[in-house]
Amino acid sequence: MTTTSALDPDRFMHAVWGTTEFDSSSPTHEVDDAAPAMFTWDYEKGARPQLSRLYEKAKGAQWNAETDLPWDTDVDPEALAGIATAGFRALTDRLPEGSPLQRWSDADWVRFGVETQRFAISQFLHGEQGALLVTAKIVESVPWIDAKFYGATQVMDEARHVEVFAKYLDTKLEGAYPINNDLRSLLDALMADERWDLSYLGMQIMVEGLALAAFGLMRTITPDPLLEQLLRYVMADEARHVAFGVVSLAEVYDGLTAAEIADRQAFAFATAEALQGRLRQQEVFERLGVDHPETLELLANNPMQQMYQQMLFSKIVPNLKKIGLLDAGDGWLRQRFGELGILHFETAADTSADYEEFALTASP
Repeated sequence: MTTTSALDPDRFMHAVWGTTEFDSSSPTHEVDDAAPAMFTWDYEKGARPQLSRLYEKAKGAQWNAETDLPWDTDVDPEALAGIATAGFRALTDRLPEGSPLQRWSDADWVRFGVETQRFAISQFLHGEQGALLVTAKIVESVPWIDAKFYGATQVMDEARHVEVFAKYLDTKLEGAYPINNDLRSLLDALMADERWDLSYLGMQIMVEGLALAAFGLMRTITPDPLLEQLLRYVMADEARHVAFGVVSLAEVYDGLTAAEIADRQAFAFATAEALQGRLRQQEVFERLGVDHPETLELLANNPMQQMYQQMLFSKIVPNLKKIGLLDAGDGWLRQRFGELGILHFETAADTSADYEEFALTASP
């Protein structure tokens, strides 16, 4: 992979993102995996006790996507729409002149809510497939046996997550949206980079960290008991996955040079911007025929939407602080996250410690 100068996320994104051709009509998408396969002949289990404990937790926390969820639950997509549209409908008195939303009926707003739910859960689905492939790459390329052991359990977890989100979309919400281009470019970059620690950083810390927060927010507000329970099961797995990244990278980054750390900071910031792009749901508005720049700008930048986007970084910022990236290099990443309005999350608990809180009990 072509590398770029440190602390230049724009050049970094230009060099490694969006360089793979993508045909949204094709059922498959191919990305060259540049990572070398790493065998280790050191089979001593427990050399890294925190990873070993995560492995033991994961072995005892497997659940069956087909039999452990109440799939016979009736789901009314329109009943879920009110939560998804509330923040946007509150802006109707501020719509610019000529906005197509001025002509929307209650039925149009319901359709918007249904499509918003479908889009969000579709991106969960595609992100979980990305996690499936990237974690398989980590198992292949990480040099530690404890990490290979734990990573193998995560591959199983991610397959289960793809299964449940695909089934929910197909049986309850009439199918999935295509993958968002920002998310697709990020996943391409994670697969194409030969450095195994960037797979950890991009997936375990950034994508999985945002997913953990997003699942928690959706679980809190959804009136659907099936989706609520599905998300609860997935969150228990995701918290372990993020902890896997925090524990591993804290050790790795302690031994990198200043230039190498700066490169990881640039990657983390570029990833944060891409994840924010995924949240703007441009595809929903295109499907509903909303092509009015002033309206789209208002909807993307309204206070409720901005607060939601910021909340999704509540698990990312403290974890980046834990692994040493937030304050390295004279606090470059700290300053950039301050500009994104997400720095106040740095005092939240990092997931290397709080993943136990997400563990499933007998009655999740």
